[in-house]
Amino acid sequence: MRLEEPQWWYGEPPDLRQHLLAPIGQLYGWIVEARFRRHRPYRSRFPVICVGNFTAGGAGKTPLALFIAQLLLERGESPVFLSRGYGGASAGPAWVEDTPDAAQQFGDEPLLLTRLAPTLIAHDRKAGLQMIEDGGWHASVVIMDDGLQNPALIKDLSIAVVDGRRGLGNGEVIPAGPLRAPLEFQLGLIDAIVVRDPDAAKPLQEHGAHQLLRHTFPGPVLAARAVPSGDTAWLAKTPIVAYAGIANSDRFFRLLEASGARIVQRIAFPDHHVFSRADAVRLLRHAQDAGARLVTTEKDWVRLKGSTGVPNDLLEKTEPFAIEMAFEARDLDLLAALIEGVMQRERPQKRP
Repeated sequence: MRLEEPQWWYGEPPDLRQHLLAPIGQLYGWIVEARFRRHRPYRSRFPVICVGNFTAGGAGKTPLALFIAQLLLERGESPVFLSRGYGGASAGPAWVEDTPDAAQQFGDEPLLLTRLAPTLIAHDRKAGLQMIEDGGWHASVVIMDDGLQNPALIKDLSIAVVDGRRGLGNGEVIPAGPLRAPLEFQLGLIDAIVVRDPDAAKPLQEHGAHQLLRHTFPGPVLAARAVPSGDTAWLAKTPIVAYAGIANSDRFFRLLEASGARIVQRIAFPDHHVFSRADAVRLLRHAQDAGARLVTTEKDWVRLKGSTGVPNDLLEKTEPFAIEMAFEARDLDLLAALIEGVMQRERPQKRP
């Protein structure tokens, strides 16, 4: 069951509910750590690069996974994505295919990944990785989109993405806060951190996380920005009704405005929201009344694919706004060096 993040996770000052739920968060964190201690993780013959985050909700994992895959492709490698397929009906292991009901079967994020490289979804990550090893794809490296806290696999490189505006929230573990496990434990799982949009990092400083990430974490802390992918001149031509069903819709709306959009209405839905007929009627009516163009995220747009009736009308009248990650030259060189180091490691032989 999906957990909708409470606003007070990121509020100031600390909320009473945070203190009441803190003992449950401590128990949850202990369970996550104990799960790691119990497991004997599987080592693949392929290098495994994991892109995850410390907190529940979106921080920009998928754009970074795509960016890393592009770097690997330019290096002459053959990356394959391994995703849990959150929000999809299939538990897998299954290769993602572009079918009319693909979003319902596999989830929205795998559909974005499979545009660039073969993508396999699996709730059981070990079974998924073994299917990649045994499959017909000529893979040379596996990129896990999410799974930082999953103990089933040995990762050769683990990168955590941190939202530069929201940071780590109140620093508590679910349900008292957004952390998926105690931060000290999670820092021990990773090799690098990418702070997305670091100029907006005031909450990081307020909660002490900025100092922790920059001075306590021994590995590299890189900076990246989400930028529009392609031309944005069309955004300024007509008013925009923007809608999104992602974990942090405000971030999407801000980027639209920074790219030249004149937003006349912002409509936020829960993360991974499945758009109903009533939703589609409402959005189409808002756009018609305002003489505006409908714009949404790529994740929301692919979730509408395969729909019929009014939701299909919404799909056809909505423009997806694509983004990509951008790094300064120094940080890009550091990221490339981390990937190069992983690809040069000696690997186990193929399973018998």
